[in-house]
Amino acid sequence: MDDDFDLAARLASRICHDLISPVGAIGNGVELLAMAGLQNSPELALVDDSVKNAQGRIKFFRIAFGRAEEGQAVSEAEILATLADYLGGGRVQVDWPAPGTVGRAELRAIFLAINCLEIELAYGGVIEVRPSWEVVARAPRLRNEAAAWEALERGDGAGLSPAQLQFAMLPKALAALGRAAEVARLEEEVAIRF
Repeated sequence: MDDDFDLAARLASRICHDLISPVGAIGNGVELLAMAGLQNSPELALVDDSVKNAQGRIKFFRIAFGRAEEGQAVSEAEILATLADYLGGGRVQVDWPAPGTVGRAELRAIFLAINCLEIELAYGGVIEVRPSWEVVARAPRLRNEAAAWEALERGDGAGLSPAQLQFAMLPKALAALGRAAEVARLEEEVAIRF
């Protein structure tokens, strides 16, 4: 495994680990305030929604960018819950028909692919995860992040912004699995196969 990739994955795992506890504590505080009779407050509802969004994003990013130990697996129920929490009913929906448990290293690659495709769906759309690992984004209007896709195909992060880091991480995650990404871009669809 690439030492820089492993270091970045360990750093991401550490950051997510350190953030989840205080965010969880805020969530517990919101629950206590609700039990004290403040559940109808719009301010409390805003804090509660924000905490749930933050928790969902941290869980997703921990899998996508964090370290994947050999032999680790994630259940279908946990995958679906993580995706639901991450997307939070927004403009992007994920269709996950792949049943069963998925190895953590494979799931890292799938989540990185979802994160790459999500950038194309700034106006909303659907991401479908197909068995044998084809991840497809469809929408009537895509953003066309050509430079980011070129970086993914080159396998390096040169010229990428921090918001596009997943395009540099996906080739490294796939290399650790002995695979490479194949990207197909059409007018209303982008597919990543590995």
